[in-house]
Amino acid sequence: MTVTLTFHGAAGTVTGSHYLLETPQARIAVDCGMFQGPKTLKELNYQPLPSSPGKLDAVVQTHAHTDHSGMLPKLVKSGFRGPIFATQGTRDLLEWMLPDSASIQEAEVERLNRENRRRDRPEVQPVYTQEDAQAALKQIHPLEYETWQPVAKGIRGRWWNAGHILGSASVELEVETGSEALPRFSILFSGDLGPQEGALQQSPRGPQGMDYVLCESTYGNRERPHLDDDQRRDALAREVTQALGNGGNLLVPAFAIERSQELIGDLVYLMARQKLPKAPIYLDSPLAIRATEVFERHLKHLDDIDPKAGSPFRAPNVHFVQSVEQSMALNRIAGGAIIVASSGMCDAGRIRHHLRNQLWRPQNTVLLIGYQAPGTLGRLLQEGAQLVKIMGEEIKVKARVKKLEIYSGHADRADLLAWVKARLPIQRGLFLIHGETAALAGMRENVLTLGLDPAKVIVPELDQRYQLDRADGAHAIGGTPRLGPVRTEEAKQGWDWHNELSALSLELRRILDQAQDDKTRMALLKDMRRVLEKR
Repeated sequence: MTVTLTFHGAAGTVTGSHYLLETPQARIAVDCGMFQGPKTLKELNYQPLPSSPGKLDAVVQTHAHTDHSGMLPKLVKSGFRGPIFATQGTRDLLEWMLPDSASIQEAEVERLNRENRRRDRPEVQPVYTQEDAQAALKQIHPLEYETWQPVAKGIRGRWWNAGHILGSASVELEVETGSEALPRFSILFSGDLGPQEGALQQSPRGPQGMDYVLCESTYGNRERPHLDDDQRRDALAREVTQALGNGGNLLVPAFAIERSQELIGDLVYLMARQKLPKAPIYLDSPLAIRATEVFERHLKHLDDIDPKAGSPFRAPNVHFVQSVEQSMALNRIAGGAIIVASSGMCDAGRIRHHLRNQLWRPQNTVLLIGYQAPGTLGRLLQEGAQLVKIMGEEIKVKARVKKLEIYSGHADRADLLAWVKARLPIQRGLFLIHGETAALAGMRENVLTLGLDPAKVIVPELDQRYQLDRADGAHAIGGTPRLGPVRTEEAKQGWDWHNELSALSLELRRILDQAQDDKTRMALLKDMRRVLEKR
């Protein structure tokens, strides 16, 4: 028998990390993430998982972010009964993240079904429930970094700190193949890699001399400023000073895990040293609050934190916003507040309510501090959209939108290249994953400068399958794609027909609003109807 690796997620796109490794003795999955971004991709979350959950022996988890872990409850719901191996930090974060994800889905489905009943449409079911999330948590087996762990028959693993978020890891697997030509080989899954100068995490670590390596490429074609702690905080201070100086509020869409804690830690540091006025800081995300409590339990594992000094997240002007009523009350603050709310890409969570209520005010500022995937509201704001639709309501964007990339949790081009170089020699194949089309192309061009054989630098497609136990490297052997060629290309570009319809609707509204009178508006609509009827 052969050993195969199938790329069921984060291939040709950034989200949905999920890889199926099949050997003569076992079947394991590495990550089980949720697709995010355009609806073309998110619809895959509702389809049956392609990895046949009931036949899996184990799951190997790199870290807790939803695009890597968010489908674990569905995996269990679909029949998976084996162990989920993850670091203790990942286990502790998932204790809050998975039930929170289930709660959001249940609430969104309840709202959607109310609309469906009014429109006489069939009701839908959530991807999974809180009960499913609790069941998944019971199957997680926590482990230590850099310690060998039996994973399944003929497979053992070792977790290396990836420097991305609390508990994040690159996972090294040693696989017995049953083949005389190549009886065993090693394969390293990078997970998401952090930058060399992370605010709370140490630099990524990992082994070298692997047979196969999978490397994320989120920023494979881009570099960010490489700043030390003081330079990073100074850059933040400049943005905050300018934002509050305009007389409005500062809204920061931030991922609940790591970005929120990094940002608040730096704000408190700057205010304690009078480099910023002591403005009220509101952490408006129940999940981020729970995650902060997890971080406080792991202070000794955080970089540049003295556990003896106590929690850096508990300054008197830091307010944890728990209830919906407290969150809604923040919109009555006219100015001078810093509101940190998830989600980081503005696609869900309480930040959408704040943006709906405050984007139209020119004195406000929106500060984007993390990666914004194509098709998300955050990406639209980053690219200068003047009109957006939030929860069905059209909102004029008058607030200042700024981007500060120094808080990205991902390694940039230079960091990624250094990480791959430190893994050399890579004997049989380097797979580039977890990136947009341009980022993957840029990453491939960069790694070839390290002297790698071009034939062994592979950019897989979604659901593509490779044979790995060949002595001369990986070999594509097909796969069953869930998206056709057109929809695959849409997913790669992050812009599908749903996005196009939304953009057309907003543009039509703008044209009609600017028309001189109702007679002109009626004529325009009739012209459009005639065009549609001719198709």
